[in-house]
Amino acid sequence: MSRNESPIKKLRSTAALRDLMADYYHELDEAAGSGPAKVAWCNSVGPAELLRALGFKVYFPENHGAMLGATRMATDLIPAANALGYSPEICSYLTSDIGSYVSRTTPLTRAYGLASVPTPDVLVYNTNQCRDVQDWFAFYKRELGIPMIGIETPRSLSRITPDIVEDLAAQHRALVPELERIAGASLDPDRLRAVTASSFRCTELWREVLRTACCRPAPLTYFDATIQMGPAVVLRGDERAERYYEALLEELRERMQEGVGAVDDERHRFYWEGMPVWGKLREHAEQFASLNACVVASTYCNSWIFEALADYDPFTGMARAYSELFIVRSEAYKQHYLETMARDYAIDGFIFHNAKTCPNNSNCNYGMHVRLSKKLDIPHIVIDGDLNDLRLYSEEQTRTQIEALVEQLEGIM
Repeated sequence: MSRNESPIKKLRSTAALRDLMADYYHELDEAAGSGPAKVAWCNSVGPAELLRALGFKVYFPENHGAMLGATRMATDLIPAANALGYSPEICSYLTSDIGSYVSRTTPLTRAYGLASVPTPDVLVYNTNQCRDVQDWFAFYKRELGIPMIGIETPRSLSRITPDIVEDLAAQHRALVPELERIAGASLDPDRLRAVTASSFRCTELWREVLRTACCRPAPLTYFDATIQMGPAVVLRGDERAERYYEALLEELRERMQEGVGAVDDERHRFYWEGMPVWGKLREHAEQFASLNACVVASTYCNSWIFEALADYDPFTGMARAYSELFIVRSEAYKQHYLETMARDYAIDGFIFHNAKTCPNNSNCNYGMHVRLSKKLDIPHIVIDGDLNDLRLYSEEQTRTQIEALVEQLEGIM
């Protein structure tokens, strides 16, 4: 391989992914203009199925936040939100998105030719990830004078008890009258069941996509998965997402049958715990590949697998699915989950990303990384950085840490 040649192997399916995401954003733009459909903003693990069943076109600001990070626009836009009083220490998805709004600039323009994000008719949140999503949407409620409704989910759960599920299902049902009023339509229970069933099939296919990386060599990397997860986030409940993952899964299985790995001569397998550093995805992917190392699994990409959506009652299914998330669970539950993943994917080492503006998705602050290393007898590193704010990230320090981790494993072999 020449010095200028990238070690990253592209998936054929990515071309179809670009077209699918373009269609999604243009449909949103049309609905926000003169289209008959209403637009709902929803956080990534909010009640998207309920919104789709009522005919809303659903937009996810977190996806826009990730785009701001990946295009490296975020770091320049965050100060505009800071000037409004939003702390530089809170979620950089939030601050970069609000900065984008204030600055009247968006990566959607370059990617899809759109002048702006779609104007919402309603803002719908779930606090299962953190309180920041509620405060994020509250900015737009004040700015645009748009209704905001949501669900309050308890945190640090060891068990999802029947009482918790019943309460959350009731909160989902309580959204219906206001959403019906805004949509100008009544909720069809059969339509809701159909959408939820499609969402379940999508997430099951996504699970199968991720599980292909149990194979050695792994046919895809975590860095591939952060891009390929797009339909599971923004189009679950839409049959187009199912069709996309069927095609992607077929391509990955071809790689498995032919013994083709996403990384040439795979020698070491890693688990990425925490958020991506969106503005450094390519650099990270290339460094690991150049070291014959594959990041085969992550907590983040597994966040869009929702077994509970198989429940016949969609409200119960949504209530359970969106409270079973890793981020909602107790420290003991999280450690057990990571132990299981390490064994399933034959992990040689952990990379913990300590995202400075996302403490809820950083699991190396209370000793878990040390306990895991001792129990599983595998090494780890902690990368200090952020999902979007590259001022909090050290390129040279991270590169050196990764190299040292691989050298440690080479010494063990």
